[in-house]
Order: sequence, then structure tokens, then C-alpha cells
Amino acid sequence: MSGPADDQSKRLSAGQSDPEPGACGTAESAEMQSNIERFDGDNRNKVINAGGTATKAVHGGERQKGGIKARATLDALATPIVQTATFTFRNTAEIVAYNEGTYDSFEYGRYGNPTVRALEEKIMCLEGADDCLVSASGMNAVTTMLLSLVDQNGHVVATTDCYRRTRQFVTTVLPKMGVRLTVIDPADVDGLEKILSTEGATLFFSEQITNPLCRVIDTERIASLCRRYNTICCIDTTFPTPINHRPIQLGSHLVLSSATKYLAGHNDVMCGVLAGDKALIEQVRKMHGVLGGIVDPHAAYMVSRGLKTLHLRVNQQNKNAQAMAEFLDKHPCIEKVHYPSLSHHRDHAIASQKHQFPNGFGGVLSFEIRGDGNPWSQETFDATARFIDALKIPYIGPSLGGVETLIEQVRVIGYWDQPLEVRQRLSITNGLVRYACGIEDTEDLIADVNQALSFVKPGSVVPEKEPAMPKGDGQEDRDHAWMYKTIMELPELRKPITVHKETTCSDAVRVMKENCVDQLP
Repeated sequence: MSGPADDQSKRLSAGQSDPEPGACGTAESAEMQSNIERFDGDNRNKVINAGGTATKAVHGGERQKGGIKARATLDALATPIVQTATFTFRNTAEIVAYNEGTYDSFEYGRYGNPTVRALEEKIMCLEGADDCLVSASGMNAVTTMLLSLVDQNGHVVATTDCYRRTRQFVTTVLPKMGVRLTVIDPADVDGLEKILSTEGATLFFSEQITNPLCRVIDTERIASLCRRYNTICCIDTTFPTPINHRPIQLGSHLVLSSATKYLAGHNDVMCGVLAGDKALIEQVRKMHGVLGGIVDPHAAYMVSRGLKTLHLRVNQQNKNAQAMAEFLDKHPCIEKVHYPSLSHHRDHAIASQKHQFPNGFGGVLSFEIRGDGNPWSQETFDATARFIDALKIPYIGPSLGGVETLIEQVRVIGYWDQPLEVRQRLSITNGLVRYACGIEDTEDLIADVNQALSFVKPGSVVPEKEPAMPKGDGQEDRDHAWMYKTIMELPELRKPITVHKETTCSDAVRVMKENCVDQLP
């Protein structure tokens, strides 16, 4: 399947420049007019108009594709949402041409959709990629990529700190195919070179920046080694986004992202992204058509719309995370802050290379509450929970990248079912907090975190009720103690008046007059 983006990539790879804007516009207009005339030449509409009521209800207004509808669809400012599962052909010759690759269109929603392709082409522009494939979620992008590119008895090299479900897949599913896994520290590039030069590997995969400890890898050097030793290099940039880090420009074959997070940016859609080398993407696309983890056209539109403000959102999130990291790094209740810009960060030297991270490191930082000084104690666990419960602005939740700030105690949300020895091996302490900055005002977020840290001290109790509302003038200035009394404890209230269904109307009126009541309830 090809289109304008494919033609552009061919021109770029051949060293050709794009045509002049005027010539390009003229060609596009001529192509559009040709298509409209082709549709207008169809006389099926006459048959529909002469048909019965049911036929008209099914086909009326839709069967004729040309004219103003076709032109307006092409001229619409917003990308149209092509909400269809099936694409049709006008005759057998078109189907043959489609199968031979000479007629550009779509066949079935599992294999492609115009709205989805528009999103893919937008991501290709952002990443500098030859091709792109979007799918139902970030995990779908990861699993489909690995199943497509790693053959039986293959060898995958990955880094220690990564999203738990990715680790779960490579350690429990891939071994069933005979795939061997080697795990290295994100900073151990020398170890990677030794592995690639002696054992070889099918694919290297790592997050950049890693989740949840915010480690940084040397993408440029790793990509160079992978190309030297014929190993596919795939980097997950969910955290930094293409605003902060572009692996393809640094030599990586592929870049992957959970578009659910920053790319969509509003916590209202799920999508995964894989972009890069065209031949590799095509290989994954074929498997994707079999497994069927597609993103629907409306979700693709939502991601595409979110991308329009990506740089605005990420710039603010960069600013918020940087300021928060600097604030927390000086606070006595914090044991450690994990954010690449800090000079004591273990990967700070790599992170400081401006050509790798020209704009920042994204909105996610993690830090560890000191508690009683023991990172594995119950008191440290409780102190961290008190801190999180005392916050007013962030939502407690397991995601990141949206306009709202989200926070989680990693031990609770991501590793609740994992034994202590596993958590110790992965450095998931009881005090580890992941803080995903939104786009709120920096000062408000820091002030909120500052007040919540006051509840970290042993013996602190987070108030269960909201603070009392300030009192107004007049009647509201009186003592509110009466609100906590029962009705019978208020002497100024008379006893309730009771009537029954047997009470006559005349008796009811008499009781009302005796008690100076105008009407019964």
C-alpha cells in the first residue's frame, strides 16, 4: 500500500527535492478533479433513485461519491474520520489494479484506513521515519514488533529498568519460542558490545528514558553498535517524546511509543506507535494484519489532534518536572530524586549531550520518601501513602503524559503482587513515587507537594475531612455547635405533629390551629 508519504520517502532517499509548491498544488487539484469525474460518470444513482423505499434508505445520498461531497471531503480543514470497516471497488479491474499495487486505496479496516494513515504520516514527519504503523496500544506495538522481528531461537538484549508488562512478555512468552533474553544495565554499553561481538543478537530493545527509575541510555553509541553487528535497534521513547529525543536521527532502526501517553496527551484514548525503517515496518505490518490489534479511526483522529499541541504541552511538562526535581532534591524528607538533569543522576553525563536531548527530559520524575530511613520498612510505606493521600492537585493513577498531573506509589500500583526479593532486585522501594507532571502552573504543583510532605513525619495523620469553610457575615458567624446535636437536643424546637390515616380532616385542622401551623407537610 502506498501513498503520498511513500512517494516523498522515495524522493528523499534518492536525493530528490519536493516539487515547487505551485506545481504540487496543480497536480493535486488535477488528481482530485479526475477522481471526482470518475465517480460522477457512474450512473448507479439513477438506479437507486428509481428503487423502492428500502433501497433508497440504504443507498440514497451515499452511493454517488463524486461532486461537491468528494471535493469538500478533500478540502476539509480537519482530517475526516473515515468510520468504515470495509472499502469497496467500482469494478473488477480496480481490484486487480489494487492487488498489483497500481491502484492506491484500502481494502479492509484491519489492513489500513485513511484517518489512521494520516496519523502515521504525521508521526513519520515528527520522527524522521520512512514508515510508521499505529496500533491499539503501546503493549500491542511492543508485542507485535517482537513477534514479527525475532525468529524462533532468536536472541533479544534488553535493559534492566523497564515497564513491567514488557519485561513480563520477554521473560515469559518469548522463551516459549526458544528466544533467549540477555538483560544488561542501561549504562553498560561496553557489555553490550561484548555480547554483540561474541554471541550476536537479533534485536536490542530499551526504553529511553526508562520507567520508573528514569535511567538514560546512550542511544547514539548503541545504535552504532547494533548496525555494526547486524542487530535491529528499537528504542521506546514514550517518556521523552520526539520533542526531546529522536532515536532515528541518532541511527536507531526503529522508535516505539505508547501514544496513549504524551502523543495523545489527554488520557482519553489508547494507541501504540512504531516508526522507522520501511522494510522492518512492512514486516511488522503483515503480522499486525494477522493479530488484528488495530486502532480505530476515531482514536486515530484523537491522537492526531493531540499531536498538534504536543510541543506546547511537553515544553510545560519539561519545565514542571525540572522545577519539581530541583525542589525535591533539597527537601529533607526525600532520600533520592531520579531525574536525568540532576548532576548526581547516574547517567547525567549521557543526558547532558545536547544533540541527544536538545529540549529536556519529559514530565516524569521519580523520587523516594525517606520515611524511617529503611526503604523496605512498614513506616516508609505508610509515610509515602500519607504523602500521596495529602496531595490536592494530582490524581492517583497508573498512567502519565496527559495534561493532568498523575502520581503513584510504585510499590502499590505496579508491584503489589511481587515479593520482596523481586522488588529489591528491581530497586522498587516502599518509598518510591512516580510523579508525572501535567501542564498546571509550576508554583501550584510545588506548593502542593510541599504541604503534603509535612505528613511524612512519623505519627502524622492526614485529615479525613476537608478543612472547614471560612465563615461569612451575619447568621453564619454564630457558633455551629448546634449542627452536631440531635433534633431532640434542641429545646427551641417543638415536638413533631403527628396525624394518621385514620385522623379525620376536622381533627387535623384543629391540631394545626392549636399549633399555629398553616399546612401539614
